[in-house]
Amino acid sequence: MYTPPFTISAEAINMIAEISGLIERYAIRLEQKDSLHLRKANRIRTIHSSLAIEGNKLTEDEVRDIINGKNIVAPIREIQEVKNAIKTYEMYPHLDAFKEEDLLKAHAQMMEAIIDNPGRYRHGGVGVFSEHGLVHMAPPADRVPYLMRDLFEWLNRSKDHLLIRSCVFHYEFEFIHPFADGNGRMGRLWQSLILGKLHPLFEHLPVENMVFSNQQAYYDAITASTQAANSGPFIEFMLSEILETLKSHQGEELNRVHDKVHDKVHDKVHDKYPNITDSAWNVLDYLREHNSASAAMTSEALGMSERMVRKHIATLKAVGLLSRMGSNKNGKWIVDTNS
Repeated sequence: MYTPPFTISAEAINMIAEISGLIERYAIRLEQKDSLHLRKANRIRTIHSSLAIEGNKLTEDEVRDIINGKNIVAPIREIQEVKNAIKTYEMYPHLDAFKEEDLLKAHAQMMEAIIDNPGRYRHGGVGVFSEHGLVHMAPPADRVPYLMRDLFEWLNRSKDHLLIRSCVFHYEFEFIHPFADGNGRMGRLWQSLILGKLHPLFEHLPVENMVFSNQQAYYDAITASTQAANSGPFIEFMLSEILETLKSHQGEELNRVHDKVHDKVHDKVHDKYPNITDSAWNVLDYLREHNSASAAMTSEALGMSERMVRKHIATLKAVGLLSRMGSNKNGKWIVDTNS
């Protein structure tokens, strides 16, 4: 049996132990009264983040609108990508991570009306690119069916921990780059599917949101593993992302912040600013209580990308709900909902 080259460091072993302990705590978190809200919010973040990594410029709020059946004004391809991702993630409970035919079925849905022959392996050469250029040139197209067959055979027969197998599969999948397009989003989805065999909570754990926040580190880990001909660096990177994601989602009920907004900001204020999204109101309320918080701190506290936090801050400042007193380093946020 073919075995992909990888090593498991002492640090990776320690992270596996810590992740295993946090899994049950997060599983309990998903049983709280706001779990449906949390699951939906995580699904929105997952779809937004995975597509944003691939260059889709729709915001998290626009993704939410599409999921809720609302019409938005945006490039047709970007809207189609979101609709495809929604349908693909709805297939999650019915996909078998250990079956190659299910991978092809999921890719067919993910890339429907976007590329020719979705759900089929590529027939030409492709490469992995980051903002700094070519990261990796994939193997020749005629080798893809054999490489993917070997990879799935290893995935099914290996006795390694599922956390390790999920990371190795993800890296090897990106190394092979079996499709003409959609490899990144499919690789991340498939790792989540494999992790779902470890615990069902991984269907709702937005690991991709963490990858989105650390894109360059993600590409650096791929590059380091390719140069070493060993997926060890990528294993450590992904385990650290899973660990940090679990740590960041252990906290208070999701609705708590949202409810505070409606308690403290009167409905008349909401009516006065109909274009301000719920996410922006959440940012405003957080900065009201933490008036020296940075965008990075707000991002971590609300489980939102820092880029999105900065966008909401700009919107709130533009309508006069938020202002800054003092310098960026030592100043304070001023919230004004009475104007």
